[in-house]
Amino acid sequence: MSNCAIVGINWGDEGKGRMVDLVTEGYDVVVRYQGGGNAGHTVINEKGKFALHLLPSGIFRAGVVNVLGNGVALDCESLWTEIQDVAAKGVSVTPENLKISDRASLLLPWHRELDGLEEARLADKKYGSTKQGIAPFYSDKYQKKTVMAGELLYPERLRAHLADLLEWKNLTLERVYGAEPWTMERLMAWVADYGEKIKPYLCDTGAFLRQAQADGKNILFEAQLGALRDLDFGIYPYTTSSNAVAAYAPVGSGLPSAKLDEIIGVVKAYSSCVGEGPFTCEWSGEKADKLREAGAEYGAKTGRPRRVGPIDLVATRYGVQCQGATNIALTKLDVLSYMTEIPICARYEVDGHQTDAFPFPALLPEAKPIETTMPGWNCDISSARKWEDLPEAAQKYVEYIEREIGCHIGYVSVGPEREAIIVR
Repeated sequence: MSNCAIVGINWGDEGKGRMVDLVTEGYDVVVRYQGGGNAGHTVINEKGKFALHLLPSGIFRAGVVNVLGNGVALDCESLWTEIQDVAAKGVSVTPENLKISDRASLLLPWHRELDGLEEARLADKKYGSTKQGIAPFYSDKYQKKTVMAGELLYPERLRAHLADLLEWKNLTLERVYGAEPWTMERLMAWVADYGEKIKPYLCDTGAFLRQAQADGKNILFEAQLGALRDLDFGIYPYTTSSNAVAAYAPVGSGLPSAKLDEIIGVVKAYSSCVGEGPFTCEWSGEKADKLREAGAEYGAKTGRPRRVGPIDLVATRYGVQCQGATNIALTKLDVLSYMTEIPICARYEVDGHQTDAFPFPALLPEAKPIETTMPGWNCDISSARKWEDLPEAAQKYVEYIEREIGCHIGYVSVGPEREAIIVR
């Protein structure tokens, strides 16, 4: 039996989906343990190109059981659309290979509405939400004012619970935002349309995972976003509203007894960021445009252009520590092939002093990047499949990052395809 978590080291969008798709060859179960439909994992394999938002990235592997754990913000509407999209490309999604925790809470349509209303109220101080309802959902969950997915199996109790929540939620919609109230008829129509569709997938996933553990199955835990977007350890308040760190995997999956044997942290060969908040290594202008185009840096969920810059060793080292990473997958190394010199954000300057330590969030807006460079390799490396296939300059770049962040780089990705990987 082996338990492994695949997590993001930076701001998200590091390439976790392609790594889960690759690594699941050796696993029996893949579990999403936090987050919702507000971010995407892009996967390219023999079945096509997919942008997953809620479905675990193991859905493409025959024989793998995929689980949405209790820590997930379960958006029935987005999930059903996603199931239909992948099914249209020949990917089978059934209750045998997708199981949804009956203890996961439902993201209700008013959560998405409230997300947009609050971002509009914040105006130029907005958090950069994707407006998928995530912050209002988790706020309600911790106030114990959400509906568990398992309540869909008990219609009369569900209706009574929703009626109580409706009265409470309309107070906020009407009095705080001046928005139209929800009606019970409208809410139950949404339940009938989307809640009914996911009912066949609901089960006690905790019991399923405990049995899988007892049977010696290999379990892979899949995170959304990255350490710098973690609610507790990230660039607060410009974070997500859940814990994206590996330590939360046992809780959010529904298997709190799980011990992680390996934690694969995913890092891009440069930096990218979607949304608001401090991003110390950020580039602007022509050099940013060139890197963005080379790496196709546009959000999988929103299509927004991602902010980009050189690899940030200060932020990456901190992310490795937060995640407790035991192995690193360095993705998109091939994107840097056009550069004659490879820039690196090696340190920060904070209050006039250089530092290797990631600052407290209140100090981040004032932090300045201290850059260095290494020679580029100026050739196409996308066909490399062995370490020896890489030019010496590319090898030295990887080895330098490895030393600086204090964690072995076991995977080097040179393209988005499943096979475009070097295992060290």
